Amino acid sequence: MNVIETENLSKTFRVRQKEKGMKGSLKAIFKPQIQKIQAVDRISFHVEEGEILAFIGPNGAGKSTTIKMLTGILCPDSGSIKVLGLDPVRQRKQLAYEIGTVFGQKEQLWTHLTPYDNFCFFGAIYDIPGGEMKKRITELSDTFALGAFINTPVRNLSLGQRIRCEIVASLIHRPKILFLDEPTIGLDPVVKENIRSLILQMNHEYQTTIFLTSHDTGDIEKLCRRIIIVNNGQIVLNDSMTHLKANYLNKKIVENIVLSPPLEDIITEIYRSEGRSGEPS
Repeated sequence: MNVIETENLSKTFRVRQKEKGMKGSLKAIFKPQIQKIQAVDRISFHVEEGEILAFIGPNGAGKSTTIKMLTGILCPDSGSIKVLGLDPVRQRKQLAYEIGTVFGQKEQLWTHLTPYDNFCFFGAIYDIPGGEMKKRITELSDTFALGAFINTPVRNLSLGQRIRCEIVASLIHRPKILFLDEPTIGLDPVVKENIRSLILQMNHEYQTTIFLTSHDTGDIEKLCRRIIIVNNGQIVLNDSMTHLKANYLNKKIVENIVLSPPLEDIITEIYRSEGRSGEPS
């Protein structure tokens, strides 16, 4: 069963251009120059239920724009999207109860509150009854080992602790799909490994579908079974991680070799070193 389906999805941004100096500022006000940027260009893909998918590419490739369209933050110019059978734009509120998001560079927790108070706040937003909310907080706190700092204000937590709390906050309402955008950015190797283990455990225990973007090859290799690579708003590769590792990774292709001295001189020298007379044929 596919939980995400897109068909010919496109999004273009109109960006105002400004020349330098005061003259350029005035010109931008009265005669603005508008540049069209094709962020996403007719991409089509699907994600199966319970899958961990890597959606990767260089900066500016269209990853974040795609996620924002999948979550209903942006409206596509053309194409179709179905997330859990819902239209993210027209049924955004209904979809919000079924998905979770974690952005490694953006906080969703209130820093002056403790993680426990934050979880209660998010539970109230999602209309979770008090008894059920406490049960879920206890369960997730045990899974993610938050007990030592669950009553410490978020502003006093380390980055690794905060990321774990961010993930828990996104799981309070038990979403069917979790969007992770650079969840291990800035973390040390040990904490990264812990976060990866927790993501795998979460996927296994709750059957949560994971839509992951990351520049860390360790995240991709250890977590994902399939990978989609985008560049300039288009999909350039959609393949399984097993096939990708077997056919693309750890291999080098040499397109051009320049020898000095020329190959003919090398062959002649080898020919003569072997005591042969004359020139090689």
